[in-house]
Amino acid sequence: MEGPFFLRSVLVVLVAVAGVYFIDRRRQQQKHALLPPGPPGSPHARYPPRLIQSWIEQYGPVISLRQGNDVLVIIGRHSEATQLLEKQGACFVDRPHSVAGSEILGRGMRFMLLSTCDRLRRFRKAAHTHFQPKATLAYDADQTSFARNIVIDLLDDPDSHQSHVKRFSGSVTLRVIYGKTTPVSLTEDPCILHLKRMVPVVQGALLPGAYKVDHFPILRYIPWYGRQLKKWGEEEYKALTSWLSQYKSQMMTDSGPQGTFTEQETAYFLGSLVGAAFDTTQVAISTIMMAAARFPEAQAVVHAQLDAVVGREAPPTFAEWASLTELQAFVLEALRWRPVNPFGAPRRASKDVFLVNSQNGYCIPAGATVFGNHWCIARDPDVFPNPDRFIPKRWIGPDGNINSDLKAYSFGFGRRTCVGSNLAIRSLYIASVTIFWAFRIREDVKRPIDDTAFCTWDRIAPKAPRMNVAHLREVMGTLGKAA
Repeated sequence: MEGPFFLRSVLVVLVAVAGVYFIDRRRQQQKHALLPPGPPGSPHARYPPRLIQSWIEQYGPVISLRQGNDVLVIIGRHSEATQLLEKQGACFVDRPHSVAGSEILGRGMRFMLLSTCDRLRRFRKAAHTHFQPKATLAYDADQTSFARNIVIDLLDDPDSHQSHVKRFSGSVTLRVIYGKTTPVSLTEDPCILHLKRMVPVVQGALLPGAYKVDHFPILRYIPWYGRQLKKWGEEEYKALTSWLSQYKSQMMTDSGPQGTFTEQETAYFLGSLVGAAFDTTQVAISTIMMAAARFPEAQAVVHAQLDAVVGREAPPTFAEWASLTELQAFVLEALRWRPVNPFGAPRRASKDVFLVNSQNGYCIPAGATVFGNHWCIARDPDVFPNPDRFIPKRWIGPDGNINSDLKAYSFGFGRRTCVGSNLAIRSLYIASVTIFWAFRIREDVKRPIDDTAFCTWDRIAPKAPRMNVAHLREVMGTLGKAA
């Protein structure tokens, strides 16, 4: 009797397993049938911004690419980004699991790649404490002094303007995060040298299809797989723990994160902030300078308001910020025209999300990787008419102030908005206003700018200063020469 009973039991189990499998498969097929339309292609491939823009124009504001059960969803219009990533942002807080970028390069502690967990909550709480608007005011004097150093550096070596901007970004970042007070050198400072080497590595690891280990995690346990990746991970760990040890005495201990973080968590928390701030700030300032060179008429409008509000005797400070609406609009338009991160940062849908305004009932399935594509969103013609034209005035309302109804997403969306955005905005302002006040920026006529290449900021140059050089050097030193 045991034989037939055993066979019947096995048969029942097999039927049950098969039933669950086919029900789940049917459910997945139904969900995939509700996916937003999109072109044929792999969700793991890399696609240039203008190609994605053409897909958005062809298929609609939200598109998808699918391969098996892997789904990539790209949001390319302003209203859909607001609806999904802002109003329903709780469904898109998580990041896609990244073995290469998070685990191998970050030991599971890289702030920007964490999904919902206790560590993310503690990291965000610490970051919000230190980067809330009132807290960032404490760094005004440092940012102002570092910005004035850019002018001195440009007077001494105008051809190396990108390096001067990087030094500004590195100086602010290391001062705020680590309390570093010694001068920053792009060619000798260990922190800067490591950042210049590792930031592209981490960014590359996050691109779709960059490493097979993200799709086959077992590969990380194979000794000969990803040797260079693992070497970079060890190098990152040693650098971050070394920086923490080196600068610990200069950091604020009473209000710092050490009380709730382990030593390793503190190292990766601070290192994540440094890596993100150093790269994005210098790229944003270079983009603003490139826009000034490409659009001299718009630059002239900023100069006219600077002369009226600030004058030419003393350099600008944060006190004039609210009155310099033309500069604010110019910066907003530059970051819309050429977003710092055209692709956006990846999210992971934590549950099925249906598109509210979709007549076809389109659904973003749980587990899908979701991008709010900054390049396409910033070119939504319904929000930004003539999107390929550089029009700073679009950001100024009828009352002459910045139009608060026009939402810029330069720093991300919803709960994953850049935690350091308050500090970053102040850095962009003081660096830009100081450079504009001191110089007119022109295009190198011998090497015209290809502003679609995303890497041609070396083809601009400050013209002769807008005032006497001796006077300029004198007033730029009024706060003292900083690092």
